[in-house]
Amino acid sequence: MPTSRDDGFRCDVHPDRDVVVVRPVGELDLATADHVDATLADLRAAGFPELVLDLRDVTFLDSSGVRLLVSWTRRAVEDGFRFAHVPGPEAVQQVLRMTGVDGYVPVAAAPREEIRA
Repeated sequence: MPTSRDDGFRCDVHPDRDVVVVRPVGELDLATADHVDATLADLRAAGFPELVLDLRDVTFLDSSGVRLLVSWTRRAVEDGFRFAHVPGPEAVQQVLRMTGVDGYVPVAAAPREEIRA
């Protein structure tokens, strides 16, 4: 269930029972962070008790993306649901390390890939 924007950025959404994985594809920055935030908020409002933000297809991460991760981690602690991220490419992880967020946001195992025939 992807949610797309006119600029080519999209969020693939993969619900699996109580867990939903949101996988942004493209740059997670000032122009796209609100889209990811709204997607996560809609899924949380739908009642999912666990949200996973999969960063493997994020090509660039700025402070807006870092702020998104911190905000959702804080919300999860305050509201009693689970939030974690799947680490992204080295350039994304470097930003998280430089800001100290890599030790703050819980890490989830990468979801199983769908088997394609």
